[in-house]
Amino acid sequence: MEKQQQLIIIIWMKRLAGVTTILVWLYVMYIFIQEKAPFAEIAPYCMGSTMLIFGVLSTIFKGLEYWEKHMLKENK
Repeated sequence: MEKQQQLIIIIWMKRLAGVTTILVWLYVMYIFIQEKAPFAEIAPYCMGSTMLIFGVLSTIFKGLEYWEKHMLKENK
């Protein structure tokens, strides 16, 4: 596969990962909103799930940026 195509794929994978993460996070928050428990009881779960979801996104982005960096180095 050509290097330019790989760079375009990396960019689209970043976008897809971001959109997917936001959708998953919104779904999880919707589930928590539906709970009958008081917010004080749900808050730790909201914070924990948010940290976990966006932590996974950060890891995916770091991996894709690492891959992109290597693609750019090989082009020189």
